[in-house]
Amino acid sequence: MTDQEEPGDLPLRVSTLELFFDLVFVFAITQLTGILSHDVSVASGFRVLLVFGALWWMYGGYVWLANARTPSRTAERLLMLVGMAGFLIMGLAIPEAFGRDGVALGVGYLIVVLIHGWLYQRVNRNIARVAPFNLVAALLVITAGIVKGGAAYGLWAAALAVQVLSPFVLPVRGRFAIQPSHFTERHGALVIIVLGESVVDIGIGAEGHPVTVSLALSAVLGLALTAALWWAYFGAEDDERAERAMVAADPAHRPALALAAYFYAYIPMLLGIVALASGVKQAIVNTGSTLPAGPCVAMGCGVALFLAGSAAFRHALRIGPGRYRLTAAVVALAASWVGVTLSVAAEMALLILIVAGTLVAEHRAMVPDSVDA
Repeated sequence: MTDQEEPGDLPLRVSTLELFFDLVFVFAITQLTGILSHDVSVASGFRVLLVFGALWWMYGGYVWLANARTPSRTAERLLMLVGMAGFLIMGLAIPEAFGRDGVALGVGYLIVVLIHGWLYQRVNRNIARVAPFNLVAALLVITAGIVKGGAAYGLWAAALAVQVLSPFVLPVRGRFAIQPSHFTERHGALVIIVLGESVVDIGIGAEGHPVTVSLALSAVLGLALTAALWWAYFGAEDDERAERAMVAADPAHRPALALAAYFYAYIPMLLGIVALASGVKQAIVNTGSTLPAGPCVAMGCGVALFLAGSAAFRHALRIGPGRYRLTAAVVALAASWVGVTLSVAAEMALLILIVAGTLVAEHRAMVPDSVDA
């Protein structure tokens, strides 16, 4: 606890304002899904990775902020709403982030950074050591919007590097406090919201088409695939084990654990959901036929990324084996070719079986003496 905190300010549960904040952040994430839906390519994937990295870093900053003190004062709530406006501007600008709306996105990012720094310094003055990194990154993004072209990619990459590498320059150990229950609940809620948005994409993909038996079955397959990812995290109780691991950890070590598990490992998990949603969105009305490699690879890669990220999450917190998920990630990538050569429905069904089989094998390995009821 810092000298500016009071016991009553420490968060006991996620506030409704934080959930409202997350909805705006997830809107920006769904804009990335739209980019991949229109063009599944290496170039689009690179753009999504750059924008997502910047978004995710500052989202994490706001999570740490609310984890240090519940935004219950009127001034803090109003400033949080201004920060949300910054994320909204970014989300609106994402489709043309490397074109006409690059400066607008950068300005939105600058708002997000400035509000975060101002709020955090009221709670923990150690943010003064971190805030300059975020400010430099925001200025680099604005500059990228001005220069455009190939140089813009270099500036975006530099902005992301400045932030992601800052914990190695300025270690977080002992400088910040993490309240485990609130922290794990907030990130679990985010996963639920992002998964929910992927279900919304099923509806968007089916919009304007008659609800036939074929379409209904396609939608159910899409839902089942999303549910399989839910099960891999919540059904396998990784969220509960993660909370226990964070509680048991030395408080001085919790910030490093939070970075490893809830920042770095979450990157492939969330990107996996984005990629999967983009593929399902295109496949939902074509499940009985084959599709070009793009959407099929997006689905296979999405499942693979999520499984690999969840394996890294488990490894960071030492809460379970990851080898089954890493193996399944490789198999999920290979399953992409089923959608190209046989049918998209066959690929979706196979991906569901891959995740389900992995969870069954994992459960039996962790509880070898369990007997089916």
